[in-house]
Amino acid sequence: MKKDAKKKPDLVVFNEESQQYDAAIKPYGTSASSPVITPLNTASWKNDGIQRVNKQFKSKFDEVKKEYETLMQQFHYNDLIYNAKFNFEPIFGENYHLYTTKNKEPFLSIISPEQCNFEYIGSFRLNTDKMWEKLDLKSNTED
Repeated sequence: MKKDAKKKPDLVVFNEESQQYDAAIKPYGTSASSPVITPLNTASWKNDGIQRVNKQFKSKFDEVKKEYETLMQQFHYNDLIYNAKFNFEPIFGENYHLYTTKNKEPFLSIISPEQCNFEYIGSFRLNTDKMWEKLDLKSNTED
């Protein structure tokens, strides 16, 4: 502000830099009779957004968690079978059955559960990736 310029009253809108009266180009009201500026209530919009995003994250988390649990179950079965005893080379696509002996040692067999008295763990099929897939014998489909 220049020292020699007179101070304008508060109700006068004067721009010292451009040396112009610019009340008409201001993006807000400059007089007491101007409409009241009220901030928008964005809380409901934010809360709605937060809820939607949280639902999306939870849904994605549940998908990843389910996929992780499935992967861990596959790992468990594959680890169990590859550490089990068997005296043959499994063929891709064939069904095999996993049992435990009286000593609680797992072994793989081609004998079905109806024809065997050992403790039955499950039935499996070896896929071309050399991964064992658990089978549901009742409907003869995979889990």
